[in-house]
Amino acid sequence: MKALKKMASNQIFIPLVTLLLLALFNLIADPSFYRISLGLSSSGHKVLSGYLITILDSGSELAILAIGMTLVTAASGGQDISVGAAIAISGSVLLRLLCGPTADSPVYLMPVACAFIIAMMVSMLFGAFNGVLVAIFKIQPMIATLILYTAGRSIAAWINHNQLPVVNEPSFAYFGGFIPGIAVPTPFLIALICMVLIALVLKFTNLGFYTQCVGINETSSRLNGINPVAMKILAYVIMGICVAVAALIKVSRISSINYSVIAQNIEMDAILAVALGGNSLGGGKFNIWGSILGAYVIQFLTTTLFKFNVPSVALPAYKAIVVILLVVASAPTVRAKFAGLRKMRKTQEA
Repeated sequence: MKALKKMASNQIFIPLVTLLLLALFNLIADPSFYRISLGLSSSGHKVLSGYLITILDSGSELAILAIGMTLVTAASGGQDISVGAAIAISGSVLLRLLCGPTADSPVYLMPVACAFIIAMMVSMLFGAFNGVLVAIFKIQPMIATLILYTAGRSIAAWINHNQLPVVNEPSFAYFGGFIPGIAVPTPFLIALICMVLIALVLKFTNLGFYTQCVGINETSSRLNGINPVAMKILAYVIMGICVAVAALIKVSRISSINYSVIAQNIEMDAILAVALGGNSLGGGKFNIWGSILGAYVIQFLTTTLFKFNVPSVALPAYKAIVVILLVVASAPTVRAKFAGLRKMRKTQEA
């Protein structure tokens, strides 16, 4: 009983229970949901397929973005709603460098690694722009990032002169698909690398501690030698790195880009992943792993709804209802209320 209470007080208890409930529902409704098969891709290579593989694959970009969104939320006490537009910009820069001004070069005009680094630097620059507005000019995060949210997709289209560049090199599709000889989706492997890197950074640096200090009490952290402005800008710059990685996966999936559709509303799912992970949207203490788990829970829910033929137009409504219930259940005030009721019941029994 004590172990269960201790588990229930853990920050990731709600998303973990949600994942188990979704898993149980699919097991009862259709056990074939868990079938994983080894088949051949369109290029003739052996790859894994199944609903679970789809969840790991499609949820990878969201899991990567949840890392950056968690740090932004913890440091600034607000959310970055420009994520989808920033992905469009980063992806557009990447394709412009690879395809050139004609937008249909038959071969790479520069190595993918170089193009990605430049696109990442551009994304970090836009992240720093958001950070400066929040940290120096004291603009509320959602309003500050509304600028890029509004203009970002137009900037992305302008970068390629409103053309839709197409990468004709087949190897580019590896980043959003499968690497020959590896049956696991590449996006999931990229997400794993990002998780390992952020885990190492949080373990061997003071990033996590300083971020939480700034989010909890900016004045107190300044008096203790922490620079709140630098930490907030750094959080948005890291968000920019996450955006660039997600953009690489997104454009690689189709070897092109659609400025108005790419990563549409993904910022909302990233914010929900942070909230579902038990993190306070007001900043302060955070749990990266809770946010990552929240991202895959959201994708699990989305895949489940698609599996049972929920119309695509109704999908956001179903998902919103479930997510609202989960976020409310995981809210600190609700948890504190239930804890108070339990304490009161124990007192009455005594």
